[in-house]
Amino acid sequence: MRHIFQKQLNRILLIAASTTILVACNSAPPSNTSTNTVSGDKTSAPATSQAATSPDKKGKQAIRVQLPFLKQSLDAPLIVAIEKGYFAEEGLDVSYERGFGNADTISKLGTGKYDLAFSDMYNAMEFNDKNPNDKIIAVAIYQNKAPFSIVTFKANGIKSPAELVGKKLGAPAGDGPRKLFPLFAKEVKIAPDSVTWETMEPKLRETFLLQGKVDAVSGFYTSVVPSLIKGGKTMDDIQIFFYDEFGLDFYGNGILAKKDFADKNPEAIKSFLKAYFRGMQEVIKDPTAALDLVVSTDQSKLMDREAEKLRLKLAIERMYVTPEVEAAGFGGADMKRLEKSITQTVEGFKLKPVTVADIFTDKFLPPKDKRLVPSASDRKPLL
Repeated sequence: MRHIFQKQLNRILLIAASTTILVACNSAPPSNTSTNTVSGDKTSAPATSQAATSPDKKGKQAIRVQLPFLKQSLDAPLIVAIEKGYFAEEGLDVSYERGFGNADTISKLGTGKYDLAFSDMYNAMEFNDKNPNDKIIAVAIYQNKAPFSIVTFKANGIKSPAELVGKKLGAPAGDGPRKLFPLFAKEVKIAPDSVTWETMEPKLRETFLLQGKVDAVSGFYTSVVPSLIKGGKTMDDIQIFFYDEFGLDFYGNGILAKKDFADKNPEAIKSFLKAYFRGMQEVIKDPTAALDLVVSTDQSKLMDREAEKLRLKLAIERMYVTPEVEAAGFGGADMKRLEKSITQTVEGFKLKPVTVADIFTDKFLPPKDKRLVPSASDRKPLL
């Protein structure tokens, strides 16, 4: 008995140690926790929501979900599926809580605190590397493009990535795009050490750029750009170098689960994905209604609709609806593209070799005809 107890204790300590490391390496801090707050729930306390149209939870399987950040317009498919009762129709009682960055979300998923999480599989690869007995897998990818970018102002005179040489870049220490900068530099044929980095708290990243303390920042453009607009800039002032346009064609966030949970609850995951992508289809059909629904469920009443509108617009145009998704439907992946990005991540994060099957499966996805992108004629504008 003592041996078993010691074994369990060692396992808990190993997960706790990895959690500490990953929290320090938070990949993309939310702009809405900064002084440039644009949205979010009032406090860090659980922001749990239930299906408004199905208050009766009896007989439904509870599914606990963690968001990557504070609730944003990017969470519209989830909110629509909850509020319209799509999860309830599938026999699920879905609740969610805010996150504190992709890496933190993954570490908490790894401890078993949540059943599913919205985060990126590349950070999950790093978690799996450190926790081989608690592996996490992606059961769907809802962001077909990663929002990794370098952002600067046109007034700074940086017209191409090559002109970053000699400049000062800013980002939190564990920022994902910053960690991948050596690979980005390799693709644009500059030396990784040809720039200098200024490290700041996540909430100060955009402020440093606005105040001219750095020449550019790395980060998720869906976080950085709305904050800069809120800070008084216009889209015409901003220069964005998207990583996917310079050889790093990574996928964005996926829906993640511990492998053990997925193996034991396949029908629950299938039901969740069916309802979620039904919500995604609703978002694409009528993004204005979806945005208003997200704002109406913001308990803090601090959500900035215009900032969230811009965030959702960027996501729909560059991450949710791409030529690949138009052809194959939501949720899946092009295996060759995914394999290349995994290889690049292994190189960039210095991980042990990883295959596609180690980190992603499409076996829980609904049939393609249940997750197709609505036709252009069925889509309303985002107002």
